[in-house]
Amino acid sequence: MDRRQKKTRDAIFSAFSTLLAEKNYNRITVQEIIDRADVGRTTFYAHFETKDDLLKELCEELFGHILGSAADCSHTHGLYSDGTAPESVFCHLLQHLQENDYNILGLLSGESSEIFLRYFKDGLNELIRKQFMRPEMGRKSSVPQDFLINHVSGSFVEMVLWWVRGRMRQTPPELDRYFRAVIEPIL
Repeated sequence: MDRRQKKTRDAIFSAFSTLLAEKNYNRITVQEIIDRADVGRTTFYAHFETKDDLLKELCEELFGHILGSAADCSHTHGLYSDGTAPESVFCHLLQHLQENDYNILGLLSGESSEIFLRYFKDGLNELIRKQFMRPEMGRKSSVPQDFLINHVSGSFVEMVLWWVRGRMRQTPPELDRYFRAVIEPIL
């Protein structure tokens, strides 16, 4: 993708994110998106077939980037100027959420949050499966592995919502410490 195309996609993503923070997904029209992004209808449809397609790609980009970089702690975005990346993938993920790229926290707690929470949880399920689940865990436990994964990701999502509602008073390392104290005995 060339620079011009990327700039256009970023403008559309930004306009859409702003609208999603203001109102419910179902009440947003393509016309509102293209007006905010200052692009033509043809340009919009050259990038996205439908509004649903735009939503899916926005979520994939947001959560794919955040969850992917959380899994690869060497990808830090300058978060760790002292050179010390966190040991915990959850802390790393919280630090990316704190950066709030594309107003992700507003999207997770806004009117359309159920859509974003579903995508976020799906991404977390995959991250947890890759980072923490080992084949022998299923044989040692009477609890199915998919139940554990769902429980851990659901707990993380609820913790993030609690954190956002509380105006993010805790630092990511503090929140990570709380979360791991509760989750590590399970894993």
